[in-house]
Amino acid sequence: MRIVISALLTASAIFASFSAWAQSADVEGTITDVSTAEMTISLNDGQVYQAPSEFNFEGLESGVKVLVFYTEVNGTRMINDLELVE
Repeated sequence: MRIVISALLTASAIFASFSAWAQSADVEGTITDVSTAEMTISLNDGQVYQAPSEFNFEGLESGVKVLVFYTEVNGTRMINDLELVE
């Protein structure tokens, strides 16, 4: 019985990580607009990405290429991480 329970717990741990991975995405693009008042960044794909409250906008301006890692929550793309593309 312990072996069956251990197997089920292991399987659920493995599949839980897949579901979290499936919900996040990334996109590469060029910034078209930065709004520090609304805490958003718009990319050339036409999408708006919401930044978290502790987000640092330093160095981000129109024309900068970025790689945005985000999670979609209730139709809003929330930034998890952002990297500058050289």
